[in-house]
Amino acid sequence: MGIGCTLSRRRFLVGAGALAAGAGLGTIAWADEAPSGTVPLTPALAVERLRAGNARFAAGAPESPQRDLAHLRSTAPGQTPFAAVLGCADSRVPVELLYDQGFGDLFVVRVAGNIAATAEIASLEYGARVLGAAVLVVLGHSNCGAVKAALQGGNVPGQISALYHMIAPALNRKTMSLDEAIVANVRYQARKLQKGSTVVAKLTAAGKLAVVAGVFDLETGMVKPVDLTQRTG
Repeated sequence: MGIGCTLSRRRFLVGAGALAAGAGLGTIAWADEAPSGTVPLTPALAVERLRAGNARFAAGAPESPQRDLAHLRSTAPGQTPFAAVLGCADSRVPVELLYDQGFGDLFVVRVAGNIAATAEIASLEYGARVLGAAVLVVLGHSNCGAVKAALQGGNVPGQISALYHMIAPALNRKTMSLDEAIVANVRYQARKLQKGSTVVAKLTAAGKLAVVAGVFDLETGMVKPVDLTQRTG
């Protein structure tokens, strides 16, 4: 019952220990998860594959690849996702569908507000470092309820307010529209991921991983890229 249901307990503990210790890139064998002969995509090609899949989805012409039972069974021995995605838990944002991908293609972490907290970063490190994803996407979406709640402030039931302190630093409640706040939150979470993970930093420096961001439009079905070099608010 390990992460991804593919590693033995021993291999998982070895990998987890290496991650926790900030070990070098050679500590965990990349080939452990990859079928013989698999050639990993470059970050640029992985980004293009996502872009092309989203374009098909938005055009109403998805190929719906690799979603049958036969392909699922073929992935049972191990997974080799080409991309990892930090997305929102919103029911309208099914990541594999909007990128027109199938079983085993994407390693997806979903949480309200697409926040990069410790558990989410750890999972994404696993997707990139152990499984070999070549691109890591921070994906927001239009009309995000979590960002809207953080922008408005106020009292909410239960533990929902715990999300506020993870999103609020990105926002200017006095000046930002919801659309601006959604983009600002995506940038903020991506930068937290880049700065807070030595694993991600090493992989990007080595040219093995790209960190990108976008906002999924619920009206058009398109993912609009977010420039991480800009500052918001």
